[in-house]
Amino acid sequence: MAEPLPISVLLLARNESVALAALLPSLGFAAEIIVVVDAATTDSTAQVCERAGARVFTRALDGFGAQRRFALEQCREPWVFWIDADERLDAAGIAAIRDAVMRADAEGYRIKRRTWFLGKAIRFCGWRNERVLRLFRRDRARFDGSLVHEQVHVDGRVVDLGATLDHLSYETWDDARRKLLQYSAANAGRMALEARRATLLDVITRPPLRFIRMYVLQLGVLDGARGILLCGLAATQVFLKYAGHWAARRGSTGST
Repeated sequence: MAEPLPISVLLLARNESVALAALLPSLGFAAEIIVVVDAATTDSTAQVCERAGARVFTRALDGFGAQRRFALEQCREPWVFWIDADERLDAAGIAAIRDAVMRADAEGYRIKRRTWFLGKAIRFCGWRNERVLRLFRRDRARFDGSLVHEQVHVDGRVVDLGATLDHLSYETWDDARRKLLQYSAANAGRMALEARRATLLDVITRPPLRFIRMYVLQLGVLDGARGILLCGLAATQVFLKYAGHWAARRGSTGST
């Protein structure tokens, strides 16, 4: 068996016991696994991670950016690989990561991500050729403070890695609906923190514009029925985001 790589795997989790039981055995290439469990978790996520040999921390979620910052502070290895419970890396991807760490010709590496929706990989809808920064030197990286859709910023050279990360985020319609509500609420909250204003014009125009962009301009029509559903969900999320922020602002000011 190959020696573990000097990598800390960084994971956030909330009620992910089933997904993590499938994921964790594939992460043996790394010297350590760091899992920060949301304090609101009600299943056996922490126990599953501990049985797999991970270092587990429990912390109340106050935004994904802050949660990942905390997780990064717990990492001890010189390299960090960020993966989520609903993502999977195959043997070719692991080999590419091993080669990158041994070669060390950059401070960060982007990985192609292929997202699945209701059991099928989405080819278009703006998700085609998506690349995410997931492997980086610990001492050259920092996470922003975003409540949702947080990003890591690396000081130094960042290159593309010849690997594909499968994102199994929307396996069922219930998953899609739950994340629709979660992301729209978080994005509305981020708008409030950034003191951005939402007008009725935003509420009316932005959702159909999002649908047109994804379904027509980004060729979501070629993803068939799933393309229609996905673009509709995205437009609905935009509507809830702007409507929620508009309504909150009107309520706080007492306007009619």
